Amino acid sequence: MNKPGLELSVPDTESVTIAEGTLVEAVTLALRYEMARDDCVVILGEDVGVNGGVFRATEGLQKQFGSNRVLDTPLAEGLIAGISIGMAAQGLKPVAEIQFMGFIFPALEQIACHAARLRNRTRGRLSCPLVIRAPFGGGIRAPEHHSESTEALLAHLPGLRVVVPSSAYKAYGLLLAAIRDPDPVIFLEPKRIYRAQRQRIPNDGQALPLDTCFTLREGTDLTLVSWGAMISECTQVANDLATRGISIELIDVATIKPLDMETIVTSVKKTGRCVIVHEAPRAGGVGADIAAQVNEQAFLELQAPVARVTGFDTIMPYARKEDIYMPNTIDIQSQIEKTLNFS
Repeated sequence: MNKPGLELSVPDTESVTIAEGTLVEAVTLALRYEMARDDCVVILGEDVGVNGGVFRATEGLQKQFGSNRVLDTPLAEGLIAGISIGMAAQGLKPVAEIQFMGFIFPALEQIACHAARLRNRTRGRLSCPLVIRAPFGGGIRAPEHHSESTEALLAHLPGLRVVVPSSAYKAYGLLLAAIRDPDPVIFLEPKRIYRAQRQRIPNDGQALPLDTCFTLREGTDLTLVSWGAMISECTQVANDLATRGISIELIDVATIKPLDMETIVTSVKKTGRCVIVHEAPRAGGVGADIAAQVNEQAFLELQAPVARVTGFDTIMPYARKEDIYMPNTIDIQSQIEKTLNFS
């Protein structure tokens, strides 16, 4: 249920400003806006129509736009991806939902071998304007296969963009940009913060730039890099350290493929120190790529080794041990202090 005063109806494409909304409501708002603006946009996935999706991100859209544009599919992720690619190749703009990121593996053959390669395979004759949405990450006490953070696997595939919003405002603007992009975008929604925060969302149809990091906080002592739900913990740590006179520059990566390393490297050259935080397992994570590139491009400006705070190289545990797995503010602050005190 939406809180009173939160108007998600978009009767036309004129600018409408709403008071505030959650991240999942921002997703709904962006989908509704773009469907009203562009008849080529269609939504498909498991339970996205009648039920409005498992997290209600597509609630009300089938009623407004009809079952020809909001399609309930069988429980078959490979089918969802394959049909979406065919739609995209023929001029539609499908937005496919995978109920949980852990269910995306049956669709990987279609994503890796066809969606990501279509432009290259046809020498630019065809493109694949496809968005695949997937809730991801832990923190909601979900069962197995519902809490994975395998963004690095997807980021490794040439031809894909991988986007991760960290707030309602960014979810709205980045999803609009993803739908309008002529190539496939994997849009990963951190479900732990789906309803954790409320934020003003201008429903004006203005997209945010893809392939760009956002500097959320200026600082001089250390560059703190993260994305998705972990931005919340990083913000809290930066605020706490500010009371002690420690100045943290906080960067939200937002698009993890392709990486905007210029923003990160420029920041690290200014601060001389860098800590990267992500929930995903440590081995082969996006944080390792960022650390490697920082070393390559800013080694002489570093005053301490680049450090990472990550999840463990193990399967996400069940509910009782989930908090042990997840990086927290204590972990982040401890690593920042070690990096600041390195000599």
